[in-house]
Amino acid sequence: MTGQDALRHVAVVIPCLDEEEAIAAVVRDVLAEGVGEVIVVDNGSRDRTAERAAAAGGRVVSEPVRGYGRACAAGLAAVGAGSDIVCFLDGDGSDVPAFLPSVVAPVAAGTADFVMGSRLRGQREPGSMTPQQLVAGRIAGVLLRLTYGVRFTDMSPLRAMRTDRLLALGMREQTYGWNLEMQMRAAGAGLRCLEVPVDHRCRRGGQSKVSGNLAAGLSAAWKISTTFMRLAWHQRAGRLSEPAVVPVARR
Repeated sequence: MTGQDALRHVAVVIPCLDEEEAIAAVVRDVLAEGVGEVIVVDNGSRDRTAERAAAAGGRVVSEPVRGYGRACAAGLAAVGAGSDIVCFLDGDGSDVPAFLPSVVAPVAAGTADFVMGSRLRGQREPGSMTPQQLVAGRIAGVLLRLTYGVRFTDMSPLRAMRTDRLLALGMREQTYGWNLEMQMRAAGAGLRCLEVPVDHRCRRGGQSKVSGNLAAGLSAAWKISTTFMRLAWHQRAGRLSEPAVVPVARR
């Protein structure tokens, strides 16, 4: 299954917190790619994010307990049974929905199990990523290559995987470490991992929750670092049997 047929079986999950300025355009642009459903997870917004997402055609799911990983998990649990592939992207307009077909295609064709869009390998608007984000992606890539033998240059939110495979990974991270955990679990499970270049833009409104805030940026960096060390230890020791955050049941 390839092309437009594949996209009709794709669910796109968009975790959101106070993104009323950008979310409607993001939802419309994602739907214009022909995907099956768009799930916007409102992670405790105090503005009109949920209202504008719904008006643009998204299905809104509420996860009032804040945490990026919690929002992603809530979106994954809400994916309908007709969606074989799940994608993730951010709701601030920085990810480019036109690259969804490129990210989905290898998964749909069966040539890769996990595909991530690399912002470092694509075209970036000036100022769209901070130096800290660029360095963090490189460092994570080195650690992942040394530990698992896979090559990543980024921890981009734009990514795709078959829904059942992602559910089977047993994701647990509830905050900023979700993206890194997915990459580590996919690599540790021996899945075929692939990176494709994607373009990246400056956010289309609102305020960054991480990159524009020093304290939040430091918190995210610490969480990502501790996630890598903790999960790498558990995988090496063979202790991956604790309860998963993401429920296996699907709607």
